[in-house]
Amino acid sequence: MGIGSLFKQKRKQQSKQKPAIEFDTDLKTNLDKNLEIIETMLEKPNDLVIRELSLGRPDYRCAVVYIDGLVDKPEINNNVIKNLQYYAEKQELPKNTNDLINEVEKELISTGDVSKGKTLDDVSFALLYGSAILYLDGIDQVLMLDLKGWQTRSIEEPVTESLIRGPREGFIENLRTNMMLIRRHIRDPNLRFKTYQIGRRSKKNLVVSYIEGIVHPDILKEVNRRLKTIDLDDAPESGFVEQWIEDSFLSPFPQIANTERPDKVATAILQGKIAIILDGTPFVLIAPLTLGNTFQSPEDYNERWLIGTFLRFLRYGAAFLAMFLPSLYIALVSYDPGMIPPKLAFSIAATREGVPFPAAIEAFIMAFTMELLREAGARLPKTIGQTIGIVGGLVIGDAAVQAGVVSPIMVIVVAVTAIAAFAIPSYSTTIAFRLLRFGFMLAASFFGLYGVILVYIMINIHIVNLKSIGVPYSTPYAPTFFHDWKDLILRAPIAMQTRRPAYMQTVDNKSRDKEKH
Repeated sequence: MGIGSLFKQKRKQQSKQKPAIEFDTDLKTNLDKNLEIIETMLEKPNDLVIRELSLGRPDYRCAVVYIDGLVDKPEINNNVIKNLQYYAEKQELPKNTNDLINEVEKELISTGDVSKGKTLDDVSFALLYGSAILYLDGIDQVLMLDLKGWQTRSIEEPVTESLIRGPREGFIENLRTNMMLIRRHIRDPNLRFKTYQIGRRSKKNLVVSYIEGIVHPDILKEVNRRLKTIDLDDAPESGFVEQWIEDSFLSPFPQIANTERPDKVATAILQGKIAIILDGTPFVLIAPLTLGNTFQSPEDYNERWLIGTFLRFLRYGAAFLAMFLPSLYIALVSYDPGMIPPKLAFSIAATREGVPFPAAIEAFIMAFTMELLREAGARLPKTIGQTIGIVGGLVIGDAAVQAGVVSPIMVIVVAVTAIAAFAIPSYSTTIAFRLLRFGFMLAASFFGLYGVILVYIMINIHIVNLKSIGVPYSTPYAPTFFHDWKDLILRAPIAMQTRRPAYMQTVDNKSRDKEKH
């Protein structure tokens, strides 16, 4: 049987499948009918628990419905079921249905977060999100009890953003816990958390956090507009949201920051930026983002200003080496050896004697090998990955030199380039520089230093045209905001930083009252 016949047969089988069952969105007054609908909709899964009870008198029934594993069962037993069973001894029921559901809500349910649901969509979402549903016979409303109790990871130090000096707590996969961590850092009554639901099927909660009275209204409006356009079945990680709302999906540069550190998010919010928190991931998004932000680390502010400034100079130097060093090696060795000091030129020529490849091919081989080792080390278990990265680099580099495939100076260039890339705080920016490095190397292979300069000009043109939520990516370099240069390459003393970033155009631009100090 041919492939075409198999596809036709599969289509016929799919056409014979029963269509999805459509349910009336309104709840019924009959308890048995409501329970039958919820069982049919979920196809009676093993983890669906339905506990029927008598309320007030033996002939009046109610039911508690929940998904086992998503709720806190001791809370349900102690604060819901026991209370309902105790009420059965009173033998009194209000005749009016509204009075009954209000009395149950106010007098019998000993849990804090209780809401009413009137549609099947309300019930299904709450049930699958870890709430218990209380059905009352004869009433077309339910009580939804927020009693989530699934297992969550404890608060730990972020793995991807470790600091020598700074807080040791990081976000986890629980949305409420992440919101709590931000509130612990910012105790401002103007701190806002606006909730969205994204994902046609997953219906995950997404929270936008900002401080009213600081954030620029137009930036907030634009973020909300973009979030409302998200149309996905599911967003398992905040990277899906980032890619959906970013300004240019063709740019290698990250336009929205991501972090696991609550202190970093709190600082960004106080600067007038917006945090986007997605349930199910420890990575929180920060928007907007500028190129200068990618070189900043929370540790810059935890140390004295001289140390912070020195560290930033190191990072900018590391970025230069990570992007330009291999291409400069290719351009100088292949096209402009006269620009190299004579002694160094003779030394490089001596080490390259017997190497069968030109400098460009040699550089591409070593750079590609280093990327393979880095990727392999990241995918293996932590202990094995570190061993593969270190031992693999040493063994392959030494073996390549001994075999005469590459020169020792090329191994040094690639090693310095790899180390410099790790000095950049933003992992997304590091990947961008790694990609651009190959572009510089290719240009240097064909045009020498002219090619490197041309690619550098093109990248600068791209950066000044790039935006993040409408904010120019190259600020405060261009457009120029000289006041913001106090916290750019230079990290000025804390006492001198009296205003929030000017490029954010915040409503309240003063971070402290200068006259009080």
